[in-house]
Amino acid sequence: MTRPHAAPAGPDAGTTGRPPAPGDGTTPAVTPPADLRHHLTARLDGAARAWLDQALDEATAHPGAHGPISVWELRLAEAGRRCGPEHADAARVLILHAATADAEALTRVYRQGTADERRAVLHALPHLVPGPEALPLVEDALRTNDTRLVAAALGPYGARHLDAHAWRHAVLKCLFTGVPVALVADLAGRARGDAELARMLGDYAAERTAAGRTVPEDLHRVLALTEAAPAADGPDAPHGKES
Repeated sequence: MTRPHAAPAGPDAGTTGRPPAPGDGTTPAVTPPADLRHHLTARLDGAARAWLDQALDEATAHPGAHGPISVWELRLAEAGRRCGPEHADAARVLILHAATADAEALTRVYRQGTADERRAVLHALPHLVPGPEALPLVEDALRTNDTRLVAAALGPYGARHLDAHAWRHAVLKCLFTGVPVALVADLAGRARGDAELARMLGDYAAERTAAGRTVPEDLHRVLALTEAAPAADGPDAPHGKES
């Protein structure tokens, strides 16, 4: 296609939510919990470290569901105030991991929680749910206009379990809501040789150009990835074909 003038991606009018924040220097969805805890405790002050240690001990001692709400679920709500917003995602992921929360518990937390707690659940999925049973949470997040939820939904769990159709539309959503495509897990692997994604990107660019709007630079980055030779499908590549 003819490449129109590109501009940095930015959210279109009507999009809500804040852009994904850099956080504390780690990515909770891809950092092993032991490394995440080491990184986090090195950056918390004494009071926050003591609170986190107690919260993790409680979650380890009383995992799963206990009554209407478990003590570790209460700690999720406190994490932002106790550890600071820049460390809250990591703290919540560690609590969920210590509680060995399964898909059912994670779904309950997601449905009842705040946007921050929902994001933590999405970050925790790769550590806690090996199969696709939590995929409805990813799909729900992708229907929102909260850019941080969208970014979290496209972490390793979404990359592993979203089918080709849903994943392509999620990438397009990143482009028109301003979520950097660098936050999309396994972008290069999934986009490689994807002719249908290339077509969708071309259509989107043409629509914006016809409307006198700039095309996000990220679109060209993804388009370049689609031009690479496709990887061979195999038993470990469930998203290799249309579902």
